Amino acid sequence: MNGVNFDSIIDRRNTNSLKHDFAKENNLPEDVLPMWVADMDFKAAPCVIEALQKSVDHGIFGYSDTKDDYYDIVVSWFTEHFNWTPEREWMVKTPGVVYALAMAVRALTKEGEAVIIQPPVYYPFYNVIRNNNRQIIESPLVYNDGKYTIDFADFEQKIKDNDVKLFILCSPHNPVCRVWTKDELAKLGEICKKYSVYVVSDEIHCDFTWEGNPHTVFTQACPDMEDKVIICTAPSKTFNVAGLQLSNIWIPSADIREKYQAEIAGSGYTVMNNLGIVACKAAYKDGYEWSLELKKYIRGNLDYIRDFIKENIPEIKLVEPEGTYFAWLDCSGLGLTSDELDDVIINKAKLWLDAGKIFGEIANQFQRVVLACPREIIVKAMNQLKEALNK
Repeated sequence: MNGVNFDSIIDRRNTNSLKHDFAKENNLPEDVLPMWVADMDFKAAPCVIEALQKSVDHGIFGYSDTKDDYYDIVVSWFTEHFNWTPEREWMVKTPGVVYALAMAVRALTKEGEAVIIQPPVYYPFYNVIRNNNRQIIESPLVYNDGKYTIDFADFEQKIKDNDVKLFILCSPHNPVCRVWTKDELAKLGEICKKYSVYVVSDEIHCDFTWEGNPHTVFTQACPDMEDKVIICTAPSKTFNVAGLQLSNIWIPSADIREKYQAEIAGSGYTVMNNLGIVACKAAYKDGYEWSLELKKYIRGNLDYIRDFIKENIPEIKLVEPEGTYFAWLDCSGLGLTSDELDDVIINKAKLWLDAGKIFGEIANQFQRVVLACPREIIVKAMNQLKEALNK
C-alpha cells in the first residue's frame, strides 16, 4: 500500500513526544518502553503527509477556516462508512475531543450538578467534570467471565437518585474495548430520555472496530434523542494526527448548539489550525485504503499478544477487544497488589503502560497496552514482561 512499512522503527525521542520524551517528568525511569498514550508509532498516511508537505511548502501559516469542500468530505466519510449523514449545520469544530467534552459540561450543566460516567473509563472524563466543579456519579460497568456489560438498573437508579443532568458515553469504550450494540445504546437512550438527561457521546474510536462489531452512531440507535445529544468525532486516532488539534463535533439541536458555541466563544477559541484542516480533508478523502492496511497490521499485534500471554503468562487474561487499538489486560491472576503490579511493570519489566486505576479504582488490577506500534516493539515488551514475572 503505497510503500507503507508498518514494521519500520521510527525514533520519536527528542521530538516533543508526550509518549516518548517525558518519562522523567512522570517520575519514571528514562529507559522504559512507552506503550501508553493513545497515539501511534507509525507515520501518518502518505496522502496526509503529502497534503501537509504541500501546505508547508506554501510557507504561510495564517488564520484559517473551512469551506464547503471540508464539510462535504467529512460528511461523505460518515455516510459511506456508517450510513449516517449529519447535517452541515450540526458541525462545530474544536481543537480536540477532551476540549469538546469540557465545553459540553459547561454548556449543559451548572456548578454542583451531577454528570454520570461508566468506569473504568477514559480518565479525562473525570477531569472535565471535576475541574468544572460538577459532581461525578459512577455507574460501573460489570466485568464477568472476561466481558464487560452495562448495569442498566444501576445506571437508571444513579440518575434518579442524583438528579443527573448529563451522561458522557464512551463509544467504542476506552479502555475496556467494548463496541456497544444498537440495543445497548437504545436502552441507554431510553433511560436518558425518561429523565431528561443530555448525552455527550465520545465516538473518537468509531473507525477502529473488529470483525462482527459494527459501530453504531448514538443517534442511529436513539433517533428521538437528537434534541439532547452531542456526538464527538475526530480523524486523530484513525490517522495519527492528534497533534494537529482538530475535532468535528455534531450537535443536531439548534438550542444546544447555541449554548455550546457560546461556551467556546467564552473560552477564547476562534481559529482553526490550518494543518489540522488539511490533514482531515486528505485523510477522509484518500486515506481509507491505508486505514484498512493499518487495521490489518494492528490485528496482527493483537493476535501476537493473545497467543503470547496464553502460552507464557496464563495468569494474565486478555479482555477480548471488539474495538479500539488497545489491549486491556486483566492481571488479577498474578496475585499482586496494585502497587506491586505497577512496580513489576515499570521497574522490572521496564514498560510504560497505562495503569488501570487511572480509569477508575475498579480497574486497579488491569493494564492498558497501546497496540499501534511496530511488531518488534510488541515482541520486546511481551518478553520483558515475561522475564520480569519469572524473576
